This record gives sequence, C-alpha cells and structure tokens, in this order.
Amino acid sequence: MTTTIALSPDQINRLDLSPAIKVIQDWLSNGAIAQHEQQLQFKIDYPQDPEDTLELSELPEVRLWFIRLDAVYPWLPYLLDWRAGELARYVAMLVPHQFSPKEGIQYNPQALDIFIMHKIFVMLGWLQSQGIESESKLKAMAEMFGYDLNTGLFELLRAYPVSGAA
Repeated sequence: MTTTIALSPDQINRLDLSPAIKVIQDWLSNGAIAQHEQQLQFKIDYPQDPEDTLELSELPEVRLWFIRLDAVYPWLPYLLDWRAGELARYVAMLVPHQFSPKEGIQYNPQALDIFIMHKIFVMLGWLQSQGIESESKLKAMAEMFGYDLNTGLFELLRAYPVSGAA
C-alpha cells in the first residue's frame, strides 16, 4: 500500500521534515520498515509562476528540503515508489541535471556516478543491518540509471567490511 507524504510550501520553506519523519520513524519503531519497500511517494505543493518552466527538482527551496531529508535518511531510496517515478525525481533533487522536454532528466554523469556509488555503500550497510537482502535491490536501483553493477563489487565489499563505523 502506497503512502503519500504531502509537503506544503511552508514546510518546504522552513525545512520542516516532520511529515516524513513521522511516517518513517513509525515504520522504524514498529519494526516494519521492510514491509514498506518502494511504497513512499511525495506530493509537493510549491507555488510557481505560471510562466515558469522549471521542474520542482530545479527549485532551490524544494531541492534543499530533499537534501536535508537525505542527510537524515540516506537509505530513503529503499522506500521510494520507483514505478511511480519517485526514485528518479529524488535523484534529481540531489544530483545536478538538466531537464529536456524531449529527453527528460539528463543527470551530470560524474555527479550521478558519485551519487550512485555513495548510495550503494550507504544502503548496503543499512539493508544488512535491517536483515534485508541487499545485492539484487541495489543492482536494480543502479540499473534504473544505466549502471550494471558487477557481483565482484559486492564480493569485494563483503571481503573488506567496514568495522567500527558508527
């Protein structure tokens, strides 16, 4: 069942993460986070001039809200509804890009490389800590952005785990 978090202009302008925190913390405290894989959407209400052609992911105020959310929940892509385009929109909030009406979102290639690998490292550890199978999920996420992760990467990360990290 999809859950939608509505964001008002006031919440965005105040960097108020409470609508997302309430939902996610409830899932975490109930031990039910794994049951909400790819079930989270955002409904963003942010005023724009009718002649403004910018996408929401290009508005600095909206991007800043999502950057703050990512700092709190860097594993959030696990929860986003990929089929509804939430993962692509979320990445657009965090990765420099251009928007083309014909070709859609075109991410900065180097920035996307760094973002994807950062998410792989963060999410691998988090998924494992939650007892959730991770390799296929992370490969699928990377494939959405044109990356084909080799199984050797995961073997390397298992061979050299990070110990003592907070």
